[in-house]
Amino acid sequence: MPDDPVLAGITDEAAYDIGGQLSVLDTLGWKAIELRTVDREAVADLTEERFDAVATALSDSGVRVVCLASRIGGWSRPAGTDFRHDLEELDVLARRARAIGTGYVRIMSYPDDGLSDPSWRALAIERITVLAERAESQGVTLLHENCSGWAGTRAERMLDLLDEVASPALKLLFDTGNGVAHGYDGFDLLADIVGHVEHVHVKDADERGFTVPGQGSARVADCVKLLRANGYQGAWSLEPHLALVPHEQGVLADGAAAAFVAAGRAMAELLR
Repeated sequence: MPDDPVLAGITDEAAYDIGGQLSVLDTLGWKAIELRTVDREAVADLTEERFDAVATALSDSGVRVVCLASRIGGWSRPAGTDFRHDLEELDVLARRARAIGTGYVRIMSYPDDGLSDPSWRALAIERITVLAERAESQGVTLLHENCSGWAGTRAERMLDLLDEVASPALKLLFDTGNGVAHGYDGFDLLADIVGHVEHVHVKDADERGFTVPGQGSARVADCVKLLRANGYQGAWSLEPHLALVPHEQGVLADGAAAAFVAAGRAMAELLR
């Protein structure tokens, strides 16, 4: 077990602007961030000038980036979406990942859009194969999350995807709370994929919704133990969903920063 786990946050759940996002990390005493949006714009959509300003703010604060979140294959890009959008986003994010010092880009595997199951599988594998080849050539690794898409909720599909794509530029991202939200046992899924997990999101949930890590039914502490027992040494990235309305254009509830800090402190305690 590493002595000092890397604690990071998807801080657009605390504040829109980069100053506010860095402020909550400073309150928590953390020096790592997972970038998704700034001022409610996706990282890939920021102008070069604005991205450079974000990179400078991070550097000046001594904060490193552990991953860039993308919309590739996600809930807003179902199977019927023009694939060119994903290819273009990957090109931008790969360039920005290199510039900002991270090697990871988060993806999903295309929510169904009326396809038969065999066609859905074929499309997801075909697209992610192309994306992984492109990522490898650009020096980044794609992290497939257990969320939206063909391989989002079933371990056998995640392993099938890894086998079919067969690329060193495709690994898995495990989110501790997505199982509760999507109706499957996240701990059981983790047990089947744990050797392929390269990055972790921490959240918790119960039948009423998302909760502070450790207070829900996602067995976060058990997930942490299982990951560590299998040699996981990557970052633990907080994505609590306590003050963010998921999939509603990043609208924050009142008290978002305080809720994020409370969740962060709970996560840190679980990782002691």
